[in-house]
Amino acid sequence: MKKYIISLAVASLFYTKTEACAWSDPDHDYFNLFTQSIIKDKSYLPFLHNYSDRFYTNYKSSQIPNENIESWKKFFGNQLNYTETDYLVNKISMADLNDLKKGNPNNQFLKKLGPAFYTKYREAVDYLIEAKYLEPYMKINYVESPDSFYYRENESDKNATQLDHNKTVSALTSLYNAAKNPEIKQRYGYQLVRFNHYTRNFDAALEAFKKYVQPISLKGAAYYMALDQLAGAQRGLEMGSEANWNFFQVFMRSKSRKESAFISMKLSDTASFNNIMKRAGTNEEKNMAYFLLGYEDFTNPIPMMEKMYDIDPDSEILKVMAARSINELERNYLPTYYYASKDPRSTSDKKGNVTPEKPEVKKKELSFWQKIVLFFKNLFGGKKSDKTNDRSEQSNDELFENPDRIPTYVKNNAYYYSQDENQKDFLDDLEKFTAKTKERSKDEYWQIADAYLKFLKKDYEKSSDILADIKTSNTEYLEEIKRMKVLNDIVSQPKIDADYEDHLMKDYAEYFVEKAPVKKDSTETNDYDHYGEAPSTADFLKDVLANRYFLQGEDGKSYLMNNKLSDLQYNPNSSLVKSVEEFYRKPNKTQFEQQIIAKNLDDVGNIDAFFANIYGDRAMRLADFDKARSYYQKAQSFSGIPRDNYEKYNPETGKYEKLVYNGENYDGYRNISNLVFGHNVWESFQSPESQSMKAEDHTAFPFIKNKMNKLELADALIQLKKIGNGKDAKAAQANQLIGNLLYNTSILGYYRQLFVMDVDNSNGGKYDFWNTKRENPYQYYYKNFTYTTFIEPDNFDLAINYYKKAYDLSNDREQKARVLFQMASAEQGKYYQYEAKNQANIDYADPKWSEKNDAHEKQMGDLKNQKYRTYFTQLKSQYSNTETARELMGSCTYFDYFMKR
Repeated sequence: MKKYIISLAVASLFYTKTEACAWSDPDHDYFNLFTQSIIKDKSYLPFLHNYSDRFYTNYKSSQIPNENIESWKKFFGNQLNYTETDYLVNKISMADLNDLKKGNPNNQFLKKLGPAFYTKYREAVDYLIEAKYLEPYMKINYVESPDSFYYRENESDKNATQLDHNKTVSALTSLYNAAKNPEIKQRYGYQLVRFNHYTRNFDAALEAFKKYVQPISLKGAAYYMALDQLAGAQRGLEMGSEANWNFFQVFMRSKSRKESAFISMKLSDTASFNNIMKRAGTNEEKNMAYFLLGYEDFTNPIPMMEKMYDIDPDSEILKVMAARSINELERNYLPTYYYASKDPRSTSDKKGNVTPEKPEVKKKELSFWQKIVLFFKNLFGGKKSDKTNDRSEQSNDELFENPDRIPTYVKNNAYYYSQDENQKDFLDDLEKFTAKTKERSKDEYWQIADAYLKFLKKDYEKSSDILADIKTSNTEYLEEIKRMKVLNDIVSQPKIDADYEDHLMKDYAEYFVEKAPVKKDSTETNDYDHYGEAPSTADFLKDVLANRYFLQGEDGKSYLMNNKLSDLQYNPNSSLVKSVEEFYRKPNKTQFEQQIIAKNLDDVGNIDAFFANIYGDRAMRLADFDKARSYYQKAQSFSGIPRDNYEKYNPETGKYEKLVYNGENYDGYRNISNLVFGHNVWESFQSPESQSMKAEDHTAFPFIKNKMNKLELADALIQLKKIGNGKDAKAAQANQLIGNLLYNTSILGYYRQLFVMDVDNSNGGKYDFWNTKRENPYQYYYKNFTYTTFIEPDNFDLAINYYKKAYDLSNDREQKARVLFQMASAEQGKYYQYEAKNQANIDYADPKWSEKNDAHEKQMGDLKNQKYRTYFTQLKSQYSNTETARELMGSCTYFDYFMKR
């Protein structure tokens, strides 16, 4: 027998590893394209598939019919509808019913029924009065443990032991004997069983069932309510097997008590479902037992489904098992986010194929998303682009997950969840089972399921053919069929052009045009507000289009399908910004581009200034000061980096304060201190600039103002560069100042935020040493853009070259020593970049991991000393006796160590 790995430790991640990300909801990690809840028998809704709760909860409680209300509705001759019956039985007060009994009802509903209602249904109304009297007490006496920390704030302290036992039993027995209607009689019997159960008179409960319930030859709602109480009493007497069997009967027959009966079975007998299987006699009982066994052990449901099929291919619970299986497949084939690693352990060729490499980090260092989204099961793909970029050769098959391409560090992760041949086998076998079942079953459900599995296998044409042949009047089925036809159409489209965009707006606008938020029904039990809206079909289609545009080289459109223009502030890399700007300036946009894509060009103040500032920043990092100046001239109306929700901790007030551009602080364009031309006294990004930075003497350069905007800064650099072309001491100083600015605004500098569109230098993804050989780390689309950092790396040689000019032109030994130290610092940045791209390819599971890792670290240390200590060595050998060197030894621990070794 094949063994499929369907559900490994994924659930345990969320139940036992909540510290990793306490807010995470695994049921938000897929799109729910196949609606499980289209099963016809809604009493099985709790047993559909999910991870967030013990039972499936994505439905309204009113969807599950209550057989007790249905029974009362029938008892009253169907003259009341379901809601009215529920109101009469469960909500109307005992006092109101007593008023009806006296002939003077005050309740408007009872007035409508009139006095004749009581005359006709006297026994029923009298029973409801008694039941409403008892109901507040019908709870077992819960004895709290002295060590319990559970606080029952809203629970009543009433329980069954607070009623006089003898008087209550006597009253119920008398009412039982007086009742003429068998159904009412049996309901009094139910109350006797329940009362004895809740007062822990378990033997008396068994006797009451035998004496007052069983003799009445009715097996409706009241009987199974009583049987539920009998089973509870049997469990109290440690009659586990008998209790379990009776709970099983309740599970089978009751609509509204399936959840509680299932839990009770689990509590009653450790071998619960296997023992039930042994005892099952009828086909119906066997079928239900197979369902419970398959539900409980979901590693491979198909063998149980085969047995259920042999008994009854039209079984509703067989559809439940199929829905759960399809849902599991969907979660693994269509996650809401395809993880594209920026780690050097995953490199790719021109076709986008990932070559696995081994990690140098330990498992505990893996990020949350590395633990959750561990593979790229991409249903997307598309026609090859004419553009020559990294993804131009991707095909549908290459974008599906290939286990050979999964990095070793992922495979060794405790939460690794493989989509390998087992997963493919399961999809194949489930498809065969579904195809077989649809031929025998009269329910169109199986045709829909078969079409969806064809969709997962990318056979869109066959899926569409099946859907076209389905004839049904079921409204839920029709809605699912409609959605799947849209999915097949859009996902099978190899290229999204203007004509197809017009088709989208004409035929499928409802999936793309945002609707006003619907006010939620206060009675809904499932509320996703805590997590935000759950992923939808529209979200999935948006991702498909984002992927298509990505493959077509239309990065700007791909980006704006999932992100706002303002999000560029977090990763303002040049090629993407250019593509977004091209879309922004595109004339004659299609209706789809105008209404769906362009709506994400949100408020960033002046959009032209926003783009110009980003381009100017990039030019500055490349030391192209003239180009930077031309862009900054266009950015003068820049209104500030759009951080509407940004807050920063103020140690003076002890509070987090909202960012406000007050005309004095740095806003992304203005208020840059002249200390940007200085050097750091110590490396402390959190300290005030007056403590971390020291100004160089720039009195010879009056154009350097105390506070500058970026245009003024670019002007100053242009003048410094011109002066630096000279041959005198002033030229040396000018080159040193330019070198300082380039270093100070690099990833290592105190002002590292200035040219990466950030508001301050606090730590974050922008300040990681980029460690990928890919030009662009976004492999499928730009969804969750802010989760992956990519800004073009610093070119430390630019700073070093200006420092070299300063060093060569200077005749001052102290200045030369300072410049050499700055050059050494920039050279250190080059080493960090090399180190990030050349991490140890050692499998953490390797028994010699420590030994090999130590060897790698020694190799890197030797390389650092041989190739990346040039200027430290020169400073030590030629300038160790300078005052500058002595000061540096006092402020820089590493330099002190280097000088003394």
